[in-house]
Amino acid sequence: MTKRFSRRSVLKSLAALPVGALAASSLDTPVFAAKKDPRWEKAIKRGLDWVARTQSPIRGNWTAGNYPTAMTALAGVSLICSGATTTQGPYAKNIRRAVDYLLTKCRSNGLIGDPQSDNRYTYGHGFSMLFLSQVLGEEQDEETRELVIEALTKAVDFSCKAQTKSGGWGYVSAKDGNDFDEGSTTITQVQGLRGCRNAGIPVPAEAIEKAKQYIYKCKNQDGGISYSSRNRGSSRPAITAAAMATLYNAGDYDSEHVPQMLEYCKKTLHQVSGGARSYGHWHYTYLYYSQVVYRQGRKEWNPYRDKLYDKIVNEQNDEGYWTGNIGPIYVTACNLVMMQLDKGFLPIYQR
Repeated sequence: MTKRFSRRSVLKSLAALPVGALAASSLDTPVFAAKKDPRWEKAIKRGLDWVARTQSPIRGNWTAGNYPTAMTALAGVSLICSGATTTQGPYAKNIRRAVDYLLTKCRSNGLIGDPQSDNRYTYGHGFSMLFLSQVLGEEQDEETRELVIEALTKAVDFSCKAQTKSGGWGYVSAKDGNDFDEGSTTITQVQGLRGCRNAGIPVPAEAIEKAKQYIYKCKNQDGGISYSSRNRGSSRPAITAAAMATLYNAGDYDSEHVPQMLEYCKKTLHQVSGGARSYGHWHYTYLYYSQVVYRQGRKEWNPYRDKLYDKIVNEQNDEGYWTGNIGPIYVTACNLVMMQLDKGFLPIYQR
């Protein structure tokens, strides 16, 4: 196993646990336990059951639009946030089939996805690294474990080679996309790479450092982050929230840039029912901003969480899913990840 990034004390202790020990560890007792509102728990259960029911019985995937790799990885993350693994819990078979499906999407160059049918394949690649890295610590089948390690090792190599000269990523690799970069795909790559690093997969430190510098270069005077290094000056609340979550994943809690970015996010996003919809992609925005607030600690998180969760519960339909941009599986997976942060099962989302 390679040396992992330093993390806060709780994560340092988790990183030292042997393979397979996390399910029976202190993860079962989150650092800050959630207030158990019965409506929240009921909504989570209905949502998870809907996700499980809608998995393809033949291929093991989910899809929305033309993004089966990204949607399968996100759906898988929402299931493992419940504490289920490939061998334990009510969604074990669904998680196993999601792992098997993503392994079939691994290409010889390390890409997890299909560039022929997906013109934004870095999303699926990043989300797949995130999902598979979180599964790896609980994988008990030795053959599958070796396949996941091989897939992630190659995936990291592909991601690093796909990084642009500016330090970010675009919808496709730097070579395929004429070195174009943009914030949202950069976030998926860094979070996926950090998940791999935590799982013991070698990740070059310079790739993470370049990504951090990319975010800093995209920061504007108001503290917000631009969509791309090519059009600096116009801040995007969604990208800023995602960038902050990514900096936290990269271990950057105290740089000179973080306080100003946090203040920008609080001004533009903290009212969960406010004007954030005008920025588009509400669920993407709050998938990441909820992670930012969660890391601020109980005093900040609890009142924010109550408003956020109540809003999400009120928008759930009778069948257990949610609707919005991209498709029901995307929106439902994002909402379920947000609503299960307090469970504390995934190291990538912990304080």
